[in-house]
Amino acid sequence: MVLTHLGLLGLLVTAQVAGPASDTLPTDPAPVARRVASMVLLAAQEYDIGVENGRIVLAPEVEEARLFLSEARKATERLPEGEGARIAASIDTLLLLVQRTADPADVSSLARAATAGMAARLGISLEEIPATTPLAARGAEIYKSICASCHGDHGAGDGPAAPGLDPPPANLSDHAALADASPQDFYRRITIGVAGTAMPGYETTLSADDRWAVAVYATLLRLPEPSGEVPDSLQDFTTTARLSDIAILASLGGNGNDALATLAAVRSAGTGGPDAAQAARVFAQVRGAIDSSVALAAAGQQEAAQSMALDAYIAFEQVERTLRLRNAGLAADLEAAFGELRARAGDGEASLIEVEAALMSGLEVAERSFAERPSTMGMFVQSMVLLLREGVEAILVVGALLTFLVKTGAGERRRDIHIGVILALAASGLTAVLIETVFHLSARHQETLEGITMLVAVVVLFYVSYWLLSKMEVVKWTSFVKSRVHTAVTTGSTFALASAAFLAVYREGFETILFYKALVVSGGSSALPPIILGMVVGAVLLGVVYFAINRFGVRLPLRPFFAVTSIFLYFMAFVFAGKGVAELQAGRVVGTTFVSWAPRMPALGIYPTMETMLAQGVLVLLALFALAWVFLIEPRRLKVTSELAPGATEAPRPAGRQPAEPSSSRELIRSLERIETDIAEIKSEVERMRDTIADKVHTEAMDDEA
Repeated sequence: MVLTHLGLLGLLVTAQVAGPASDTLPTDPAPVARRVASMVLLAAQEYDIGVENGRIVLAPEVEEARLFLSEARKATERLPEGEGARIAASIDTLLLLVQRTADPADVSSLARAATAGMAARLGISLEEIPATTPLAARGAEIYKSICASCHGDHGAGDGPAAPGLDPPPANLSDHAALADASPQDFYRRITIGVAGTAMPGYETTLSADDRWAVAVYATLLRLPEPSGEVPDSLQDFTTTARLSDIAILASLGGNGNDALATLAAVRSAGTGGPDAAQAARVFAQVRGAIDSSVALAAAGQQEAAQSMALDAYIAFEQVERTLRLRNAGLAADLEAAFGELRARAGDGEASLIEVEAALMSGLEVAERSFAERPSTMGMFVQSMVLLLREGVEAILVVGALLTFLVKTGAGERRRDIHIGVILALAASGLTAVLIETVFHLSARHQETLEGITMLVAVVVLFYVSYWLLSKMEVVKWTSFVKSRVHTAVTTGSTFALASAAFLAVYREGFETILFYKALVVSGGSSALPPIILGMVVGAVLLGVVYFAINRFGVRLPLRPFFAVTSIFLYFMAFVFAGKGVAELQAGRVVGTTFVSWAPRMPALGIYPTMETMLAQGVLVLLALFALAWVFLIEPRRLKVTSELAPGATEAPRPAGRQPAEPSSSRELIRSLERIETDIAEIKSEVERMRDTIADKVHTEAMDDEA
């Protein structure tokens, strides 16, 4: 449930008090009156949701209504004596109606009358501009369901119902005609309607939150895409909500296209919900209030504990609207947990341990939806490095295959290799389409699929990021493919030769697709432009590398190249490990154990939960073992082997070549590669000679028989 009266948010900075009410009445009764009115109107809306046709259909909603009416009743003690007694009597009547399961319309009517009467007698306005900017996404949702039928999808007044209306609907995309209107003007029109037109009032059918959201969205329809910096003086929505476009343009000092784009930036500021820093402050406030509630319950102050639990929920309302748009199920679960916290706060600390743990875990998952996305430059660099590294490896493998063909005297069959490469590229593209299709078909399990994808990418990334294992693995893979090529050459099979090239390239293509899918998941849809740009730049660089190798015989410094890119891939694996587990937590496949002392660094995939830290901890241990193997264990093993069996690390060389004295694993590997090629050539020649002799023997035998 969303707290429907936006004035309630103002209480957090004006009238909210952490503890029992003071005996001294405030000088200005307006903040307390708004708190009372907010709770009364909220109770009426919750009751309307929970009761239908004279019976309770959602008991938690009705209980919520009782809670807020009771809290409002307590707050009336801080109003001027006569007014406090008068509104308290109205609240008592509302409580009685709720107890009798009265018609929600009667409850709503009495709530509005009571609050309006209180505002009139005290001479205050309850129509407060919200302290936080309304959400444009929520406004767009309501606009499309209610307003677009008349005003059109883009506000041009050309909706399907427009031709039958007289006068026609307003053209909300006409900036010249609406330049003197403010969001507050739109809000009032949405609330009370427009006399003499088909525009009705939505005061009783839309909450204040929703009316403000539609007002903000409708204001944006007449403006271009936002750009430019928003001045500090125009950052606060409570200021800009009252200002017309003309007033803001005057403040900006211009009327051209650039000024209109900056005006759009002003109007759009904050409409996407709290940013990461704002959300972090709210979540910290909520957690602090929960801790205080538990501490008060442990101290035996049950009433204060319940009040603090309510304060935690009210603070949570600052982010609940945005969270509900992004993850409605999680928002509902957290709301239920807050209700459980309030209910158990009077029973002591022991009964709060379980619900506190559930709340802390849910809040941790919720905060991730507000976390800052990776930087544009970071996404670009990662995308470029991914394609460049995998592409270079594919070029090296295909180049080795073509060289092998030439050395074995089958250079004329390079066309078969090219066929296999083209088919592998096509299959890689088809794989990408299939993966995206699976994700779209399984929208209900999106978080789970994304989490699994990222964890699979972690395993593969770590495997190929370890440069020694990667180098050895490439050698083994190339050896396997070369054996397939040799078989294809000796048998004359075009299919076998093409399939060998296909396997070599498709393997790299599949890895690339997996890595890019994980990268998109980690960065979100907003990261697509820099990721695509990185792919384009990486493809261009690959073209340059390929041209340089083939035209000029350029030799790449493979060891530094693979070392640097492997470190980069390990970093990506570390980030994906944390974010992959986080996605599984959001999909409720993996539990969430909140760790209060742990850091939160979303850009690195670090979250304060036991599960994410465990996954990344395992990856760190594996990396330490890999480093120890490369720089300590393996060198000592090779040294011992050399001492026990001198010459074991040296391979015999064919006649006419200078003996090699490899001084490192890299030299040994290169020697083995050369030996493998020479042996393949010898084997091919022996088989050719055997076939020739066999043919000769067969011919002689036929001649003898004749």
